[in-house]
Amino acid sequence: MVEPSEPGGEGLPGGLVVEDWDALTFRVNRIAYRSQQIFRRERDRIWARTWLYLGHETEVAEPNDFRTRVLGGRPLIFCRDAEGEIRVFLNSCPHRGTVLCRETEGSTKLFQCFYHAWTFRNTGEIAAIPARDAYEASEGFFDAMKLRAVPRMAVHEGFVFVAFDPDVPPLLDYLGDAADYMTMVNEQHADGMEVLPGTQLYSVRGNWKLAVENAMDGYHFSPTHNTFVGYLRETGFAVTDDDQYAYNLGNGHSLLVLTGHGGRISMLWEPRFGEDEKRRTAEHRAEMDRRLGPERARYVADESHILYVFPNLLLFDLEGLSIRQLEPAGPGRTDVRAWQLAPRGEDEDTRALRMKTMVSFVGPGGLATPDDIEAYEAVQRGIEATADDPRAGLDYSDMSRGMVDEVKGVQGRSIDEGAMRGFWRHWVRAIGVADGLAVTGTRPASFLEGRNVR
Repeated sequence: MVEPSEPGGEGLPGGLVVEDWDALTFRVNRIAYRSQQIFRRERDRIWARTWLYLGHETEVAEPNDFRTRVLGGRPLIFCRDAEGEIRVFLNSCPHRGTVLCRETEGSTKLFQCFYHAWTFRNTGEIAAIPARDAYEASEGFFDAMKLRAVPRMAVHEGFVFVAFDPDVPPLLDYLGDAADYMTMVNEQHADGMEVLPGTQLYSVRGNWKLAVENAMDGYHFSPTHNTFVGYLRETGFAVTDDDQYAYNLGNGHSLLVLTGHGGRISMLWEPRFGEDEKRRTAEHRAEMDRRLGPERARYVADESHILYVFPNLLLFDLEGLSIRQLEPAGPGRTDVRAWQLAPRGEDEDTRALRMKTMVSFVGPGGLATPDDIEAYEAVQRGIEATADDPRAGLDYSDMSRGMVDEVKGVQGRSIDEGAMRGFWRHWVRAIGVADGLAVTGTRPASFLEGRNVR
């Protein structure tokens, strides 16, 4: 496919995103999902220059624990050193660049390169070099050859973020209103939360931005997941789209608030959870009211949330809580890593119910995730139909649903596409294409702002 060379610079077209408040339409050029050039620009302008979600601190709970992970194509070592401090290093031997740690997880005080046996402590210092005296004449050599830490690392409520650009703003400034919804996760239980053992890892033949769209798209829930919707109704839960909203939280972050999706283990009971869980839920909710106050407890417990933190973190805070991390591997492929987050010290019966419920919906083999994967793989296949079509406006995807309500000042619903529009505005600014966002008319002043739940 030949990519168009139009105003916008560097071979990319202007009008990647076209927002028309006179016609009440919002369209995205499908080249954004297909272009290798845009993928490279995302690596350079987004993954290399903003905060990225790496993992949860409980994944390296004990001194000397480690995990290896790839972010923005860069291999990393995520560890807790011998003194208990969290550290993140580039997984590359300073000597000749070999991947240093080739295991996915474990516990060690030392990392040794298999190529030349250079050995490093988990604090980053050199522990041993074969024939070290060959370097003794080089003043400052050994300090210069320590493991290379990422330029920035910060933790919020146990969620560990890194940045490859030392000049990124403070993490809390970047997270903005999204930070409080992450705090809500920890507030669900007095003892906090922990990631359970095991990683769900799978690849999707689709662009990473389609995963974001899918998560922020309540419109597809009933038609795409009709098997799950029918199951809920059969168990006595009334599925509804009422009182469910979408919020843009700034910096590309967004939120869906869902109240008609299903129950929430230990917080909002529904019939399929059983009578024992009904009693446990009542006890826990009473404790939450005492600890948080009734109003805050209601926000934390009675609403399901899907939180997106730009660019690579999705928190599905539904029946239970699933962390999903996106790693773009190419314009048409996304690697996904997912973990389950659960209360520390949870009793065995509740934990078993939580895991059964979670894997039945958002797990890779559940009633939702295979549907979602097929949907956005189908989009990736389908957008080839309009590639290079010379007819004006044909090679665009529409995300206009709900704009008419925005003009009226009505808060956007979860079944509208306002959260997607916020994402795409931020994306086009982040990749820095001249004339990438074309706006006609006047955007409403009351446009989809966040809310105060503190």
